[in-house]
Amino acid sequence: MENKKGGTFFFAIIGIIVGTALWKQFDFKTMTFENVGLGIIYLVTFVLSIFFLIRNMARKEGK
Repeated sequence: MENKKGGTFFFAIIGIIVGTALWKQFDFKTMTFENVGLGIIYLVTFVLSIFFLIRNMARKEGK
């Protein structure tokens, strides 16, 4: 069977985009988010994309 690299690429792009948006939403002077609800959604999405990236990399190493 053929290796599917689409999932890894997809989650990497999602992680980069959402990580950049999360960085822009965070105020480092007050250590808070500008919009708390949006910041939480960005954070959850970013963590899940990193989780799936790591899981896909671990599965590829195991084969």
